[in-house]
Amino acid sequence: MRSLFRSFFQGGFECSTHRLPEGGGLDLLETTGHARHPLADYDAAARHGLRTVRDGLRWHLIEPRPGEYDWSSLLPQLQAARLQGTQVIWDLCHYGYPTHIDPFSPVFPQRFARFAAAAAAVIRDETGDVPWFCPVNEISYWSWAGGDMGLFGPAATERGGELKRQLVRAAIAAMDAIRTVDGRARFVAVDPMVHVTALDPAERPLAEAATLAQFEAWDMLAGRVCPELGGRPDFLDVVGVNYYPHNQWSLHEGTIWQGQPYYRPMRELLAGVHARYARPVLVAETGAEGDARAPWLRYVCDEVMAAMQAGVEIEGICLYPITDYPGWFDDRHCPTGLFGAPDPSFLRPLDFPLAHELAVQRARFADLADPALRRRADAAGTY
Repeated sequence: MRSLFRSFFQGGFECSTHRLPEGGGLDLLETTGHARHPLADYDAAARHGLRTVRDGLRWHLIEPRPGEYDWSSLLPQLQAARLQGTQVIWDLCHYGYPTHIDPFSPVFPQRFARFAAAAAAVIRDETGDVPWFCPVNEISYWSWAGGDMGLFGPAATERGGELKRQLVRAAIAAMDAIRTVDGRARFVAVDPMVHVTALDPAERPLAEAATLAQFEAWDMLAGRVCPELGGRPDFLDVVGVNYYPHNQWSLHEGTIWQGQPYYRPMRELLAGVHARYARPVLVAETGAEGDARAPWLRYVCDEVMAAMQAGVEIEGICLYPITDYPGWFDDRHCPTGLFGAPDPSFLRPLDFPLAHELAVQRARFADLADPALRRRADAAGTY
C-alpha cells in the first residue's frame, strides 16, 4: 500500500507546551519522560511497526531570548530518530511559545518564521531525510481555546478570529521560510475533524455553521478565504485530521457518542474533507482512554478502510498520544497510550489489548499492499 510515510500506522508523542492562565506552563515531553529517553521510546514504537511518529520542538526552551537559539532540547530527539531510522513529523508550535513574544503582536509571524527556518536547518543537517513539519498544531482548536475561552495562552476571550488569522499568518510565513532552507520540506496542516448537530430544527443552521467552522483555517492556508493572509493551494500539502470519540456533539445536549442517533460515520467525515480539498489525508491523532482503546482503534480502522475503498486518499493513522500522560488541567493519569508511564528503569508497561488490535490492523492493512489481494478482497467485499 503506497504511503507518503515510512509506516501507515504511526505514534504521536504528546508535546503540548501551552501556558496556563494562572501562570506557568506545561511541558508534556518532559512530564511523560519522552524528552529524557527518546531512543527508548522510538525503539518501543518501532517494535510495534510504528516507524513514523509525530513529535515536537519546544520553542520556549529553544529561544530563551529573542533571536538566540539553544538546540540542546532537540538534538537528543534528532539523534535518536537517526539511530532508530524513525521518520518524524515535527510539530514546531504545539500551543507553546516563549514568554518574550505575544502571539497577537504584528511581529509574531516573522519571529516564528525565523525560528522555523533555523529549526529546519538543524533538522536538515542532523538527519538528511526529507523533512516533515506541522508548523502550527490545531489552529482552529487553539484559536477557540486560547482566543475565545481563555483556557490557555494567550488566554484571551472574544479574540478567536483574530488569533486564528494570526496563527495562519505564522504558519504561512514558517512554510515559506522553511522552503528557503530545505526545498524538499513537506507539511501537514492538522486540525480536529468534527460534526455538530442540533435536536431543535430551528437551531440546525447554527449547528451547520459550527461544523463548517472546522474548515476555516484550512481554507485560509489554501487561499480560498482571506487572501490578504497570503494563503496558496501549495500551503495545504497534507490535511491532518484529529478525530476522537468526543468529536461529534449536539448544541446544548453535549457529546454524541458512536452508535447514538445523529452520529455520522467517520468515513463520511473523511470523504467530506477529501472532497473539499482533493489533498491526501492523514488521521493525525486518534485514540481513546482505558478499555476503550482497542475497540476505538478497530472502529477507526474499519472506517478508514471503508473510506479508502470509496476513493479517499488516506496516508496513515496516528495513535495519539502513544504514551499515557498527565492531564492538562488536573494532572490526572490519562491511560490513552500503547505504552504507560515509565518505571524508574524507564520501562513502559504495554497495553496488551491495544497492542493486539494494532497487530491485527497492521496485518489487515498490509494485505492491501498486494494489488492481487486487494482486487480479490474488493470483489469479495472482504474489506
